[in-house]
Amino acid sequence: MEDSQKSIQTATLIVATLGAFLTPFMGSSINVALPSIAKEFSMNAFILSWIPTSYLLSSAVFLLPFGKLSDIYGKRRIFKWGITIYTVFSFLTGIANSSEILLAFRLFHGIGGAMIFGTGVALVSSVFEPGERGKALGITTASTYIGLSAGPFIGGMLTQHTGWRSIFFFNALLGMFTLIILLWKLKRKEVEVKEEKFDIMGAVIYGWVLISFMLGFSYISKKWGIFLVILSFFCFLLFLKMEEKEENPMLNTGIFKNNRAFSFSNLATFIHYSASYSAGFLLSLYLQLIKELDARTAGLILMTRPVMMAIFSPFTGRASDRIEPRILASSGMGLTAFCFFLFIFLKEDTSIYFVIFNLLLHGIGFALFASPNTNAIMSSVEKKNYGVASATLATMRLTGQMFSMGIATFVLSAIAGKEKITPFTLPLLMKSIQISMGISTALCTAGIFASLSRGNIRK
Repeated sequence: MEDSQKSIQTATLIVATLGAFLTPFMGSSINVALPSIAKEFSMNAFILSWIPTSYLLSSAVFLLPFGKLSDIYGKRRIFKWGITIYTVFSFLTGIANSSEILLAFRLFHGIGGAMIFGTGVALVSSVFEPGERGKALGITTASTYIGLSAGPFIGGMLTQHTGWRSIFFFNALLGMFTLIILLWKLKRKEVEVKEEKFDIMGAVIYGWVLISFMLGFSYISKKWGIFLVILSFFCFLLFLKMEEKEENPMLNTGIFKNNRAFSFSNLATFIHYSASYSAGFLLSLYLQLIKELDARTAGLILMTRPVMMAIFSPFTGRASDRIEPRILASSGMGLTAFCFFLFIFLKEDTSIYFVIFNLLLHGIGFALFASPNTNAIMSSVEKKNYGVASATLATMRLTGQMFSMGIATFVLSAIAGKEKITPFTLPLLMKSIQISMGISTALCTAGIFASLSRGNIRK
C-alpha cells in the first residue's frame, strides 16, 4: 500500500510539474513571436495586444469557478480536461488562418490554462502530507520559473527557424505527453463532495468583476476605464454579499474572515506580483533601448532572475516544512523590496554587472517568498477546500500581473507619452522606469507587513 501511495505521489508530481511548466512557458514564449504574428495577419498594435491579454483574461475569469468545480467533481478530473482543452486549442491556434479565429482560440486556450493552473497545486496538496508538501510544492514552483526562463529562448529559436506556429505545436506535444502520463498512471477514483451544487450566479458576477476591472484598469486614462474600475468594485461587494447568503458558495468568504493566514498570504501574493511582474518588461526596454543591447543578449540577462527562482524554489519549499513560512516569505519580500530600491538608481551609464547582480538577488528573494507562501496558503485550509485555495492563489497571481502591467503602462503613458520612442524621449523613458521601480519598492515594503501579519500556521 505504501509503494502504491508513493507511485501515486510521484505520478501526481510529474503531471503537476509539467502542467506548471506549460502555462508560463506559453506566456513568455508567445511574446517573442508577436511581431511575426502581426506581420502575417497585418494586425495593428491594439489587436496584437489582445493575443496575450485574451488568454490572461479568460484564465482569470475561470480560475476560481474551476477550482470550486474541482472540489465538487474531483481535482484529477478537472486537471485532465484542462490538459485536454489546452492541448487541442494549442494545436488549433497553430493552424488559425485569421486574426479573429486566432483570438477566439486563445480565449478557449485560456480556459484550459485556468483548469490546469487552478487545480495543479491542489492536486499536489491532496496527495502529499504537510511534512512533505513544501518540498513538492517547491518543485512545481521551480517548474513554473523554468517555463518562464525557457520561454523566450525556445520561443525565439522556434519562431526564427520554424515559424511562430511551431510554438503552439510544441505546447500541444507537451500537453499530449502530460495527458498520456495522467491517464496511464493516475486511474484512481476521487472522492466527490456530497450533494453540493455549483454557484452559477456567483461565477457570472465574479467573472464580470474581473473583466470590468482588467479592462478598466488597462484603459484607466479614459473616462470609461475609470467607470469600469468603479463598477467592478461595486460588483465585487455584491458578489461578497451574495456569497455570504449562498448555501453552497463558489467562494467561501468564511475562509477569509476566519482564516488570517489564508487572507494575508493571498494579499501578500497579490502585492508581490503587482510589484514584480512588470520588472521584466521595463528592464527589457532599459537593456535594449537605453543600453542598446540586442534582443538575444537582453534575453540572456533577464533569464538570470527566473533561473535563480528555479534553482532556489525547491530548497525554500523544503525549508518551509520546518521553518514558519511567515518568516521565509517575509524575508523574500524584504529582499525583493531592497532590489527594487536599488533599481531606482538605474541610469544610462549603470554597469550591466550591477543589473545582473541585482536580478540574481531578486530571483533569490522571489524564491524565498513564493514556495513558502504557497505552502502557507495550502496548509491553512482543510483538504475539501484545496481546489478553491489553489484557484484563489492563482487568481491573486494573475490579477497581480495585470495590475503590475497596468501600473507600468500608466507611468509610461503619463511620463513618456504615447509617441514613438526616439533618442529624444529616452530620458523620459529612463525616468518612467525609475518611478515604476519606486512604486514597486513601496508595494513590496507594504507587502512585508501583510506577510508578517498572517501569523504562524503551526501551533
